[in-house]
Amino acid sequence: MPENNSYDAHARACSDDDLWGQVKRTVNGKPLPDAQIAMIINRVSTQLALDKSDTLLDLCCGNGALSTQWFRQCTQGVGVDASPHLIEIANTRFAGDGRDRYIVSEALSYLLSTPENAGFTKAVCYGSLQYFSRERAGALLSALRENLPTLQRVMIGNIPDRDRAALFFNSDRADNVDLDSPLSPIGVWYSARAFSEMAEASGWQCEISMMPAEFHASHYRFDALLSPMERASQ
Repeated sequence: MPENNSYDAHARACSDDDLWGQVKRTVNGKPLPDAQIAMIINRVSTQLALDKSDTLLDLCCGNGALSTQWFRQCTQGVGVDASPHLIEIANTRFAGDGRDRYIVSEALSYLLSTPENAGFTKAVCYGSLQYFSRERAGALLSALRENLPTLQRVMIGNIPDRDRAALFFNSDRADNVDLDSPLSPIGVWYSARAFSEMAEASGWQCEISMMPAEFHASHYRFDALLSPMERASQ
């Protein structure tokens, strides 16, 4: 997630073994069941078409509990997160033989300082982009396109759907909730159209899709799969 002291403090308040609680991968305060986690893992793997030729970048990777599942399908993986505590857990539990790396950095800062020859072929940011302001989210998508020219696909997952906010709040309360604050519990809500327009302005083709109905958040979230637009000839 983006730089946020409360995010790191929350992770530190959880037990060392509460991997899903540390990254708020929960429903009503309880960790997601294994079947729900498997849906997330399979969804990203399928959307990105991960294989052994890939080098995967996971932005806002948290403690690496999801990242490691995707990295196993690739040649190499790099996870980036602003929380020193979560990156310490990721390196302790999942770095293994050193093939994969977990780095403490705010996501946009990392992208702006990463050399173009980093060699990433795929990237994922799951359940976190909404905790950036709209301006920084747009800047992050632009930095992915401009600074990492070898990217073939990018998965932005679990985005709160502004057009379906009332389904989450179970009433018209959505009219009285700030849907534009990255500091709110769910972050910034986007319509599929608005998100697609932001992605396209950053140089990406955008394909919107929904998780299966049995996924706990399918009624108010969507996923976005990005692929690079053709650059205009000079």
